[in-house]
Order: sequence, then structure tokens, then C-alpha cells
Amino acid sequence: MATVLGLEGSANKVGAGIVRDGKVLSNRRETFVPPPGTGFAPGPVGRHHRRVLLELVSSALSDAGLTPRDVDAIAFTRGPGMGAPLAVVAVVARALAQLWALPLLGVNHCVGHIEMGRLLGGARDPVILYVSGGNTQVLVFSRHRYRILGETLDLALGNCLDRLARELGLSNDPSPGYNIELLARRGRRLLELPYGVKGLDLSFSGLLAHLQAVTPKLLESGEATPEDLCFSLQETAFAMVSEVSERALALTGAEELLLVGGVACNQRLQEMLRTMCSARGARLCPIDERFRTDEVEVTWRD
Repeated sequence: MATVLGLEGSANKVGAGIVRDGKVLSNRRETFVPPPGTGFAPGPVGRHHRRVLLELVSSALSDAGLTPRDVDAIAFTRGPGMGAPLAVVAVVARALAQLWALPLLGVNHCVGHIEMGRLLGGARDPVILYVSGGNTQVLVFSRHRYRILGETLDLALGNCLDRLARELGLSNDPSPGYNIELLARRGRRLLELPYGVKGLDLSFSGLLAHLQAVTPKLLESGEATPEDLCFSLQETAFAMVSEVSERALALTGAEELLLVGGVACNQRLQEMLRTMCSARGARLCPIDERFRTDEVEVTWRD
């Protein structure tokens, strides 16, 4: 029986969680929320994580009903991610490992998302759609490695959503992507936007550049509302990732699509992917939304 304390802090969220033999015993996290219209600068995010992380560790142990003596190893996110936040997490993880005389396990951020999805999503051999603020990839596991079938050539999907939220001055609480989703539900006009799919790869830079160029004019003239802009971005971008996901399912013959990453929380994206999978006789496997974002990502593969 192995009990692992995991620390994650690759972006604006920082978390401490405890996993014992595939069961999540605790999952504590805090989010750095900057003012509307701004992004997540590494310095302030790192200082936020430094301020709250030790208390999160204490709370995670308390939630699980454990003491440091019950922990067998400490895992932490090595990257990819933002430098300052990652450094804070690494220092705390190494300090605790030395203090408690425990092994230290470095976890790849992307693999952590996927493995947590496999653990909790019930998928056996899926195509994986990984969509977050910093990553957009379609992957499969083959010959002991994750293989990238397709990915964004520029911006990640989550970053594209965040940038529109910043353009519209939307709140970052609880997240810009969530506030985009809420506005999109009230959108009525579908604007024609650039659609960048190249085989199994995607490009979101043209889509975002076009939106940034036309947004002030459309809002000033009343031709479109913020709700219309959010709706149009979601419908176009989610159609793009649905297309490459379907192409990957056809290529591999897989019958499951595992959806992971922060953007996986979006209900409209899940709806579009579920419709696509149903038409193909495949199954969408989204995991519990508590574990889709950058919180607890602790596991490994033999």
C-alpha cells in the first residue's frame, strides 16, 4: 500500500493532495485571481503559492486523517509550466522530502493530467484530448510512451479563451474560461471566424488575431454582443478540436476518447465531443471536474 503526497503548482492554481493506491484521500487547492483584464504573471503567482502551500499540505494531511509518518513518497510537478510557481513547489517538495526522509518523485505536468484521467475516467486504451491553458494535444499510448498525433501549432485552446476574456475585461474569478462559457450560453449570433485545422494539427493564432481586430468595432457598432463573441469563439474552436479528435479515433480505431485538462470542464465542449463520439460508436470519458484542472496530478506508469 503506497501513500503519496502530491504538490502541483504549474500555473495560477496550487494544490496538495494525497493518493493511496489509486484512491484520492484529499484534494486541497487555492487559486491566484488577478484583476479583470489582466493575465497571470509568474512573479505574483509564485508569491501566492509560497504564501499558501504549507497550509495546503497541512490541510491535505488533516482531510486524509494522516500524519507525515503515514506518507511513503512526495511527488511534485516538474514542468512544463510557469517558472516561478514551479520553483516554489519544487523547493517545498524537496524540503519536505528531506525533513521526512521520503523519496521525491518528479511528475510531468501533462502526463499527470492524462494519468489522473485514466485513473478516474475509466478509459482503458483511449485517444486522449488534452486541452488546457498551456497545452492542446491529441495523444495515444503506444509502446510504453505517449505519442502525439496532433497538437496546436501556436496557441493553446485555453490560452485563446483567456485572451478573449482579457479583451472583454471579464473577471478571472473563478477562471476566465468559465466566464467565457457562461456568456457563450446567451450568445445568439454565430460569427464567421478563421478555422485552422491542418490534418491532426490546429492553429488558433489566426482565430484570436481576427477576434482581437474586430471585437472593438463589433461592440461599438452593436453588430455583436460579448455573448455573441464568446459563443462564436467556443463553437469554432471546439469544432476544430472535435474534428481532429474524430480523425484520431478513425486513424487508431479506438473506441474511447479521454478528455483531460482545464478546458475539459467546459460543458459545451463535452456536449460536442459526446455527440461526435456517439455518431462513431465511441465513448467520451471525461473525469470528475475536481481533477481536470491543475490541482492534484500524482501517479506514474510502470
